[in-house]
Order: sequence, then structure tokens, then C-alpha cells
Amino acid sequence: MDARLSWSREHCGTSADAAGDQHGKCRQAWLLGQPPLEDYLELAEELADGDAPGPRSQLVDEWRRANDYYGHLERIEAGMADAVDVRDLDPVMGALAREVAADGRFLRACDTLPTRFASVELARLVVGQSHVTLDHTDRLATTLQDVTSPEALFRFCLPLDRAEAPVQMRKMGDSKFILWSASSDFRFQEAVLLHPDQINRVEPYGPIGGVLALMAGYGSNFLSVIESDGRLILHNGHHRAYALLEAGFTHAPAVIQTVTRMDELKVAAGRRVLADPAFYLKAARPPLLKDFFDPNIRKVLSVPRSMTVVELAFEVNEYRVKDFVCGG
Repeated sequence: MDARLSWSREHCGTSADAAGDQHGKCRQAWLLGQPPLEDYLELAEELADGDAPGPRSQLVDEWRRANDYYGHLERIEAGMADAVDVRDLDPVMGALAREVAADGRFLRACDTLPTRFASVELARLVVGQSHVTLDHTDRLATTLQDVTSPEALFRFCLPLDRAEAPVQMRKMGDSKFILWSASSDFRFQEAVLLHPDQINRVEPYGPIGGVLALMAGYGSNFLSVIESDGRLILHNGHHRAYALLEAGFTHAPAVIQTVTRMDELKVAAGRRVLADPAFYLKAARPPLLKDFFDPNIRKVLSVPRSMTVVELAFEVNEYRVKDFVCGG
């Protein structure tokens, strides 16, 4: 049995709701001047929506000016990403941290590397994600208005109960299904074998011998960072970290996973960081969370809303194999 999956390009997915404006657009804040340049050029062509996107040279000039500005930051802020302030959690958060640590989602997501809870400095977190969706950070900012205690802050950063965007499903044939959601966090999770007594509400043709489940859903979505070479790389929770920094929070509780060598980084980091780990871990001044608020390198774009689509397909082959006895 084989499963294939595909994703649409995610522009404006959220983990809250699928409501959009009447024009089907949303606002994104992009960091210019960061590699790869091809991503920015590709986005500009998409936004043209069939019209001529204008001279590519103008787009490259804009990107180059931001890249030169990063060169300036390398001179005046060299080492800014090093020795980020990490503090012990507020004592009242201890019980909440133990509750998260005992949750199955945490145990599955953080079962490989040394992990701890701490309060991390937000502004100097290294970011590998080149944009955030401002419509979503605005919704999170509204939620932050109710964060008036250490306990509420912890639950905002490391939630166990959260409302997810609804998922729609459709059968496309005998062996193909599509599932879609407005959330950019929606993804294929895994294929698992289940025992018949693990399922219900199914009327089978006859006795069930085994069940293969192809599961699509959401990640644990804890605010988490990767600690390596004295730096903290923001791994998950970019929108919440942005909303917190915008609201004036300097530190926030997070899960810290520590890596000590490249092989460990490969099992923890995201695609963009793994594509150029030296840039994020060794550059004098890599992109930081605070850069999203710097007008010299920040550009707000109005981009089309889209859905994240997961396509699942399977193949069945039935055959018989003669028994044989090995000598011994």
C-alpha cells in the first residue's frame, strides 16, 4: 500500500479561522535582502496575477538595497545573535510546564533531543522564515489583550487546547482523497497500523484483520527554539513570537531543544535552516525576529489567500506466496 501527498503553496493560512476579506487577500510582512532571491522574484510574479510584474531589475534592486543594509547591520550589530538572554521560568509556570511535558503531543514532538522549558529573549531569536501573515498576528494581538498573568502567557505560548481551522474532505475515487484547510500548519502526519479494536463507528464488510490509517492534521504548535552554537533559532511559533514582540513582551516561555552537532540539527531544524546552516549559525548578523519591525528591510505585501491541500492516494496489491521452510 502506497500513499502520495501534495501541498498547495501556502500564502495566508492561519491556525485560527478561515475568514478573509472580500477581495480574497491578506497582508504579509516580508524580510527582503535574505536568500534566496528567487523566492521573492517568484512571489512577485504570482502577485502580478497574469499581468506583467514589471522589470525584474527593479525587484532585484529593491532586494539588493535590503541586502546591503544587512551588510551594514553585520558591521554595527556583529554578534547580536549570540548569547541570547535565557531565564528560568516564573515559578508559577512550573506546574503548567509539567503538564505540557506529560502531554502525548509534546512527547512525540520532543522525544529525540535534550529539551527544557525556559523564558527566551524574543528580539534576538534567529529566524529562518522570511515572512509572517499580519492578519494572523493581528488576531493573536487581540488574544494577547487578555494575557495579564504568567499563567496566561504560558498558555498563549504553549497551548494544549486551541481552536483549529476546520478541515474539509472529499473522496476523489476508489483510492484517492483530498483534505484541505485554511491553516498553513495543516499537513500529512503519518501512516500507522491500527488494531481493529482501535476504531469504531465503521460498518465493515466482514471481520477486520487490520487497519492502515493515513492521518492528516496539525503540529503540536508549541513556541519552540533550537539551541546551537550559542544561538537560538526560532523553530515553531513565528506568528506568536511576532505578536508578543509587537505587544512589548521582551521574553516568552518556550521549549528549547539543544543540538551539539550537525546530525542532530538535521532531525530538528526546518528546511530553510538546513539548506544553509552556516548562514544561520555562523554569520556575524543573521536575520532576527526584530528585523520584521525594521522599515529598511520589511515590506508589506497584499497576497492571495489560499488553502493547504493534502492529497492522499493508496495502491492495493493482493497476491499469495507459497510457504517454504528454511534449512537449519
